Amino acid sequence: MSTTGVAILGCTGSIGQSTLDVLQRHPERFHVAALLAHRNVERLVEQAKATRAPLVGIADETLAPQLQQRLRDEGLTCHVLAGSDAAETIARLPEAQCVMAAIVGAVGLRSTLAAAETGKRLLVANKEALVMAGWLVLAAARRSGARIIPIDSEHNAIFQCLPPDARLGEAPPGVRRLLLTASGGPFRDWSPEALQNATPEQACAHPVWRMGRKISVDSATLMNKGLELIEAHLLFGVPVDRIEVLIHRQSAVHSLVEYQDGSMLAQLGSPDMRTPIAHALGWPQRLPAGVQFLDLAQLGRLDFERPDVGRFACLGHAIEAARAGGDAPVVLNAANEVAVEAFLEGSLNFGGIAGVIGEVMSSSTGRHGVNSLESVREADAAARAAALRLVRGGLGT
Repeated sequence: MSTTGVAILGCTGSIGQSTLDVLQRHPERFHVAALLAHRNVERLVEQAKATRAPLVGIADETLAPQLQQRLRDEGLTCHVLAGSDAAETIARLPEAQCVMAAIVGAVGLRSTLAAAETGKRLLVANKEALVMAGWLVLAAARRSGARIIPIDSEHNAIFQCLPPDARLGEAPPGVRRLLLTASGGPFRDWSPEALQNATPEQACAHPVWRMGRKISVDSATLMNKGLELIEAHLLFGVPVDRIEVLIHRQSAVHSLVEYQDGSMLAQLGSPDMRTPIAHALGWPQRLPAGVQFLDLAQLGRLDFERPDVGRFACLGHAIEAARAGGDAPVVLNAANEVAVEAFLEGSLNFGGIAGVIGEVMSSSTGRHGVNSLESVREADAAARAAALRLVRGGLGT
C-alpha cells in the first residue's frame, strides 16, 4: 500500500515540528516528500536525516552552500532548492499530495496559492495568506478540486463543529454565530500603562501555547485573534458581525458554533497543535496524535469573558478591517508585520504596534478593491512602506 507524500513548508517552526511528530507516528500512512525552512540550517539537516526526505529547501539563498555542506557531512543526498521560489516549487511537487502551509507571514501566500492551484490536500496554518487573499486561495481550490483544511486550533475547531456537507467560503445552513476563543495572552491582566513598555521577552512568554516569536507577539496584542476573525469570515462565509471573540483562560474550548435552534457545539481538547494537525492529516478518519487527553474533572471550570478592545486596540483595528473589506485586511496585515518586527528588534515599543497599524489604516487612500494577486501585492507593498516610514520617524519609541 502506497503512502501519502507530505511537504512541510516552514518545517523548523513549531507547527512544522508538531507535524513531523504526528507523521512519525504513522509511517504506514505518510512519508515526507519535501521540507522547507527559512534559515535554520541545523534543524533542517536534523529533520532531513530523521525523515530521509528526498528534497529540502531553504528560503534564504545565501545559506544554500552551508546547507549542502552539512547534508554531505551527514551522508545525505537530498536535492536542494534555495531562494524565494523554493516554497512555491515544493508546493507544486507531484510527489507531495498533501502540503502543510506553515510559513509565517505574507511571504507564505504564493506557496499556499500554488498548493491550492495544483489540487493538493492543503493544511493551512498560514493565517496571513488567507487574510490577504483568502478569496483567491478558495477560488483556486474550487477550480482544482483541492481540499483545504484549516490548522489554526480555532478554525479547525469550527470546521469540526460544522455540518459534514458544509463548503468552505459559503455560509453553513442553520449557523447563527461563530465564537472564537482566545487565551488572552501574557498581558490579559496588565494595566494600559504597563502595556506600553512591555518587552519582547515578556510578550513572547505565552501562558499556554508554545509558538514562534511573531505569533506570540500577535497573541499578546490580540491581533492574532483579529486575523483569525478575518480568516473565519472568509473560510466559513459568516458575516463579520456574527463572529465573536471570547477570552477563555483555560484554553480547553478551542471555538464554538451556535445554531439557529439554540444548540451550541464546541470542540475541546488539550492546548496542543498536534490535535488539529492529526485531524487534518487523517480527515475524515481520526488518528492518534500523541497528545495528553483532557481531564475535565481536573480542569474543574471553564471561564469566558469579552476582550477589552480599549486595552487591546489591535483587535479593534482588525475588526474594522474585516468590516471594511477590500484592501483593508491586506493593509492591516502588512502594517502589523512591520510593526511587530520593529518591536522585536527594539525600535518600537509595545504600545506603538497598535499606533503604527492605526496610522497606516487611517492614511491609506480609501478601501480599494483587490481583484488579483498583483493588486494584493501592490496594497501590501504600499502599506509596508508607510509603516516603515512611521517606525523610522520615531512613532512609538
